[in-house]
Order: sequence, then C-alpha cells, then structure tokens
Amino acid sequence: MILFKSVTYKNFLAAGNTPITIDLSNHGSTLIIGQNGAGKSTIIEAIVFALFNKSFRKVNKNQLINSINEKDCVAEVEFSIGSVNWKIRRGIKPNIFEIYKNGMILDQSSSAVDQQKWFEQSVLKLNYKSFTQIVVLGSSTFVPFMQLPAASRREIIEDLLDIRIFSTMNVILKDRVKTTTEELKQFESEINFLKEKADMQKSHIKTLEKTAKKTISQKKDKIVELQSGLVKINEDIDQLYVQISEKEKQLKKFDGIETKIKKLEKEINTNINLISRTEKEQDFFKDHDTCPKCTQALSDDLKQSQLAESIKIIDDANSIVEKYKIQLGKTNDLLANQAKINGDLADLNWSVKSHNNTIRSTNKIINDIQQEIVDLENDNVDIEGEKEKLSAIANKGVSVQQTIVELKKDRRNYDLISTLLKDGGIKSMIIKKYLPVMNQLINKYLQALDFYVNFTLDEEFNESIKSRYRDDFTYSSFSEGEKMRIDLALMFTWRSIAKLKNSANTNLLILDEVFDSSLDVAGTEDFLRIIRGIYDDTNIFVISHKGEILLDKFDRVLRFEKVKNFSKVTVS
Repeated sequence: MILFKSVTYKNFLAAGNTPITIDLSNHGSTLIIGQNGAGKSTIIEAIVFALFNKSFRKVNKNQLINSINEKDCVAEVEFSIGSVNWKIRRGIKPNIFEIYKNGMILDQSSSAVDQQKWFEQSVLKLNYKSFTQIVVLGSSTFVPFMQLPAASRREIIEDLLDIRIFSTMNVILKDRVKTTTEELKQFESEINFLKEKADMQKSHIKTLEKTAKKTISQKKDKIVELQSGLVKINEDIDQLYVQISEKEKQLKKFDGIETKIKKLEKEINTNINLISRTEKEQDFFKDHDTCPKCTQALSDDLKQSQLAESIKIIDDANSIVEKYKIQLGKTNDLLANQAKINGDLADLNWSVKSHNNTIRSTNKIINDIQQEIVDLENDNVDIEGEKEKLSAIANKGVSVQQTIVELKKDRRNYDLISTLLKDGGIKSMIIKKYLPVMNQLINKYLQALDFYVNFTLDEEFNESIKSRYRDDFTYSSFSEGEKMRIDLALMFTWRSIAKLKNSANTNLLILDEVFDSSLDVAGTEDFLRIIRGIYDDTNIFVISHKGEILLDKFDRVLRFEKVKNFSKVTVS
C-alpha cells in the first residue's frame, strides 16, 4: 500500500516563497475551503506535478510557477511503501528531479525520462491515468472512466489488476520471435547450401579418378551457374531498392496525417460540446419563464428567438460534425494505407537482407570451388582428404540441423506464449475472473448512492445499463447528476479492486468540488455516508465551496485565502 504522508510546495501557482506543507495521513477526512483562486486545488497540482511531472489542469508546466516570484517553483511528496520511506522532489527554474529512498538520494546518472519511467513502474506502480482514476476526482480536468477510449480503459484495469507485465512480456516476446525467425531463415539457407556442397563433394569424390579436365570443367560450369545466379540476385536487389525508394516517396504523402486526425477529432469534440451546451440552453428556455438571476419574465418572443438561434447553432454544428467525420473517415483510410506501405517497406528491406545473405553464401561456395580447381590443376588429388572434407561438411550440416530444430522448437514455444500473452489470453482470463466482482461492487456503490440501475461492464469494458422501467441505455443517456453517481461508484470500485489486489492501493483520495457540481442534497448525503465507511485506511480530502453545510462533517478543515496575493492556509 502506498501511504502518502505529506505534500510541500512553494512558489507554486498562488503559493509564495514560504513553503506550504499539508499533512496527508493523520486525519481521516479533511475539508478544504476558500474563495476561487485562493489555492484550494493547488494540493492536487503539487502532488501530480511531483509524481508525474505533469499539470493536472492541462496547462504548460511553466504556468505552474508563481507569477510574482517567477522562480524556485518546488513541489515534494513524501510517502512510504511497506517499511521503505520515499520522497520525490521536483522543481522548475531551476529544474529539479530528485528521488530519495530512506533519506538517501538515488543515483541520477540516467536520464530524467528513464528515471521517471522506473519510478512509475517499479515504485509507484501507477501511471498518470490510473492515478487520476483512483486517487483524484476533479470537476474540471478529470476525465471519467466512462468517457475514456477503450484502450485507456483497458490500460487502467490492467494497472489495477497488476497484469500490465503481460503486455511488457508480449513486447519482449515479439522481439525474440523476430530474432528467432531471422536466425532460422539464415540457418535454413545455410543448410541448403551445405546439402548442395555435400552433393558436389560426393560427386567430386566419385569422379576424382576420372579425367581432371572434365572435373575442372564441371566445377567451372558450376561457378558460371552460381555467378549467373548472383547477377540475377543483384538485379533483383536493384529492383527492390527501386521499390523501396518508391515506397519511401509514397510515405512522404502521409506527413502530418496524425496531426490532421487530432485536429479533426478536436473540431468534432468542440462542436459536440457546443451542441451539448446549446441543448442545455434550449431546455432552459423551454422550461423557464423567468430569469433565475434578475427574476424578470422571459417574453415569448425572446424565448422563441433564443430557441430559433439555438436550433440554427445545433444544425450548423451537426453539419460541421458530419463533415469532419467524413473527413476523419477518409483520413483514417489514409492512415491504413500508410500502415500498409510501412509493412510493404519492411518486407522489401527483409528481402534485400535475405538476398545479401544468399550472395555471401554463394560467394563462399564459389571461392571453395575455385580453390578445388587450383588443387586439381596442381595435381593435388587426395581422395582421403576429400572424404575428410565431406565428413566435415556432414558434421557441420548435423550441427546446423540441430540448431534449426532447436530454433523451431523455440518458435513453437513463442507462438504458444504469444497466444497466452495476447489480450484474449491470460489477461482476458484474469479480467473475466474479476469482472463479476467489479460489477458487483459498482452496483453496490450505485445503490448506496440511491441510483437503482443494473450496471454491467463487459470484457471490452463497454457498459450495459438497464432500469426496471426503461430499455437498455448508455452512460451518455443520463443527467449530469446521474453520471456523477456512476463516476463515484466506479472510482470506489477501482479503489476496492486495487485494495483487493494490493496493486495500486493507497490511503489518499482527493475530491475536487464534487459536492459543488452535479450531486444533489440526497446524493451528497449518500456520498458522505460512503466515505465515512472507508475512513479506516483512507485519508479523504474534499475541496468544496459548500463549506457552511459541510464543516461539521469532517475531522479537519483547511481554509485557504489570499493574503497580499499569496495563498495562506489555516487549520481548524
């Protein structure tokens, strides 16, 4: 279990040069309150930056530096895993990245990227995506599990179940399969040449007592034949290089295709969000006759005007979405063509390599034959010596054949292991084992939040949601309040699974303005009831504007305020 103990930061966002330290482990529940901009959510930013070198709110890292002091931005987090105490310290202007184990700084000879990778995989055993799903639930930049793409959902579940090692093993296995395949082709080519050489040697021994000129002539003919073959192979190589050049030219047409796809997806998402906001405005003018702020009546003309304008906005946005989706489909087709060309290019390069191996082997045979001709011309005829040569060829062939047998055995084993390591293999079996537990926990927490639906995730982590009086529907069918209940239920489920597996188990849970967004009064009470049930080994931090109704429900209150443009925190 990862026991987060404290976070300390200075010159970080609204925090000034005086360090702010927040204890993370000695209070079951902590309420963080304060005005907008006072620095309530800085605790999240500081922890995420220290652990992952990223900004939680998706801004440039340099924007994390306090805009007044403009330097010495530092964040550090202390935590323990078992009996080992860890501290990670990271800073900007100057750049700092230090990892301490039991008070001793670790070697910094490797690159920061390699250190970060090692830290996430070997120490935390959590990446940024998994951390934000089980530790931080934020109202602004948090992406709920149900809104993640399938690949990201699977990545998080694999982290929770501690089975990403199989994906790593599969990558290593692919390299070994490739190496074994190349070695096998090389040795098979060598055994063919050895067989041919042995046949020639046998023939040579049988005819050795015949006219030397005839033998020499045969060998010279063989050389001509082999050299003719080399000419053909070289011509084939030249043609292959022409094809490679053409394929490389074709690839240049796809420069920037990934950027174009991202741009199209961004435009689609922007217009989808515009449609969503406009539909909410439609619902407001349909359902309200007075302005909630000034309490003035909304005239029918105004409502009709607003509704007509919103319809136009939605129609225009839908048209744009359809247009970009068509473009995206065409662009994805181009991406598929790019992948095919890359595959063709790899095949062509492999053919060149194979031909070069053939040339080297053939040249060696030609050199051997030429030496034999020299021996015959010098009357160095030694039948016993030739038999010894044949024996040496045979022994070499046996050795090579044994190597081929072993390589084929290895490849069969690799094929079997590859089947086990694919998504449909061992990982699928483990996921199948835990899916019923996950679904049971999800529905347990949904019921605790007074949301009585039957929520089920399948092996691809697609949801199936059924209600007593409604047909099947999806996550996007619900209101924001209902979605929040699903998000909370999923988060509690992932924490329970992590605790069960002891893979990503942690004491820390931070909720950023959860009570201020889509949870109604009943949902808030239900949620508080749930988190009271996990106080034993969980330290919960709730960031909220609803301080007046939550103050008496928490063990500790941290109040943030701006004093002379810098954050100040008081504890009560």
